[in-house]
Amino acid sequence: MDDIVRQAIAKWPNVPDCYGWLGLDARGNWYMRDDQTQAAGPFAGGSAASKGSLLKHDKLIAFIARNYESDKTGRWFFQNGPQRVYVELEATPLIWRLDGAPDFAVTDHLGRPARMQCCILDEHGRLYLDTDLGFGLVHTLDMMQASDAIDQGLWVPGELATRELPERFGYVRSPAANPLPRA
Repeated sequence: MDDIVRQAIAKWPNVPDCYGWLGLDARGNWYMRDDQTQAAGPFAGGSAASKGSLLKHDKLIAFIARNYESDKTGRWFFQNGPQRVYVELEATPLIWRLDGAPDFAVTDHLGRPARMQCCILDEHGRLYLDTDLGFGLVHTLDMMQASDAIDQGLWVPGELATRELPERFGYVRSPAANPLPRA
């Protein structure tokens, strides 16, 4: 977390949390969601109108990345100064990018390297990794590298239904659907 963010939290400790205004899609892209966008439906599984505006400003994306974490209940948020902005997840809190053979290195959508612990295949053929940084979906553009790792016997996927993933791996896809006091 940025020092300036820590200072803001100390100066203004009781700023209300924000829900529904930021989304992370299944490719690791951030979306801003204004009132009209939120009224159009949920971020995950909703229409194109409910997704919001794709963030393209590199410095803003980097600021979000440095201040992105989860609370004890598995709700992921961006600490924006003294305010927590809870993130709506299209799929998972992390999106994995993979290098090819021979090492099949794993990096999250924030650019942080991770160490894979296990992989999971859901009923739709999507591949997920649990790592030392947390749980996430493999980016669709990197499925060839993932299939090479599986074909070589380096990764052996278990199977789990999509609906079971949030509870099993401890994350909340829509904090806005059930806002809770800060944990």
